[in-house]
Parts: sequence; structure tokens; C-alpha cells
Amino acid sequence: MPVPITVAIVDDEPLARLALKTRLAHRPGFELVVEYGDGDTAVQGLATLRPDLVFMDVEMPGRSGLEALRALSLDSRPMVILVTAYDSFALQAFDLAALDYLLKPVDDDRFDEALERARRAFLWHRKNEEVRLPAPASWTHTFTIRTGTRTVLVRAIDVERIEADGDYATLHAGGKTHLVREPLHLLAMQLDPLRFQRVHRSAIVRIDMVEELRALTNRDALLRLRDGSLLRASRTYMPALLEALDRHKSQDVSQARCG
Repeated sequence: MPVPITVAIVDDEPLARLALKTRLAHRPGFELVVEYGDGDTAVQGLATLRPDLVFMDVEMPGRSGLEALRALSLDSRPMVILVTAYDSFALQAFDLAALDYLLKPVDDDRFDEALERARRAFLWHRKNEEVRLPAPASWTHTFTIRTGTRTVLVRAIDVERIEADGDYATLHAGGKTHLVREPLHLLAMQLDPLRFQRVHRSAIVRIDMVEELRALTNRDALLRLRDGSLLRASRTYMPALLEALDRHKSQDVSQARCG
């Protein structure tokens, strides 16, 4: 049997811990080993037990989740998925190399995406430790689209956005649409997060297609793409999207300086 990924949950709210624990119980390959209700206890316990992954609440009485993580030495710091009701900690999250950043109330699809990132990172670390486990799957580079007797190959880099279409998804590439017989949430796990970001339960966008982001009153945002398309970005996906846009902007600046 595959080695389970051991998990700790740190949150001062018992109901929040219960919600995460209930979700984990239905995801094979993950084993909850401990819960903590405050940052101080978590620092001591995590350093001793050394679980593979921790769901860490950001804001707690006393020592915050971010402070607790910084108090751990790098060699004893587990993989981290931050959980919070606020979207203002995204850059600090990625400074701490957090795998993901989930907003409360946690969405099921986003929860599964975060676990998939943890699974990939876990296998990568195990491979680096020379344990014989399967290498992490590579990102999808080409979509194979079958229409009747025809087969069309669509490069991922040519895809501008992907929208849910019932149980399937529609690719938008070069003014054409292609139906992919896979649900959107599975495609989100297969695409390179340096190039693509899920922005809504029903949409994925190629990061360099985003031309304008307009904040809405409910903490969602309206995206205008380079081809004039408009997409709504849900608050659940905003932290990861903003971090991806900042990273893309930094890469553009670096390339301009090198040029």
C-alpha cells in the first residue's frame, strides 16, 4: 500500500477543525495524526511529531499561524496549507513556501486541489530522498480532442481559457472551442500552475491573458482578458490568482532587464 501522508490540523475553532477532519476522512492517502488549538502548542508538537502536512489557521489568539511556522526550523517544518477567513495574507503565505492558501468557508474543489498539490510535493520529496515511489505526473502539454472520426491536438500553451460545460469542459484557443470530456476540477490539477489558474468553480484562465482585474464589492473580481472576454473571479481563488499575477509580472520585469 502507498505510504499515507500524515496530517496535522491547527485551528483555534473546534468547528473549523471538525470540518477539515471530516473532509480528510473521505480522501484516501491522507492520515490525520494530531490536532492543535493554538500556535504555541502546535510549535512544540509539530517539531516532535513531524507530520508531512499541516493545515494551519492564520489568525489565532496568542501566536498566529504564520508566527508558529516561522518558529519551526526549516528541517522540521512540514508542507503547509494555510486556512483563513481573510485574503490579505497571500504574499506572506508564499514567502513561507505554503503549498496553498484556502479561504473559509473552504470549497470542496479547492480543498481537493490543495490536497493534489500536497500529494505531488510529497512524492517529489520522497523521490529526492531516493525512496522508490512513482515520479509526480507531468503537467498536461497537449489535449487530444476527438470529434467523430477526427482527432485534433491542441497545445496547452495555446489555450486562453477553459470553462465548465456540464460534466465536461470547453477549451477556448485561437478563436475556436473544443470540448474535453473531463470535468474542470480534474483539468485544474493537470495544468502547470505557473501558466494557468482556476479563477472560479467554472473557469480556468491562462495567466498571461489577464489584462485587467476589477475588484467587486463582495471580494470577487471581474477579469478582462486580452481578447476582450470577461470572467468572474471568485474570492475563493483570489489569493492564488493575485500571487500568480505578481509572479508573472516579476518574470516580465526580469526578462526586460535581461533583454
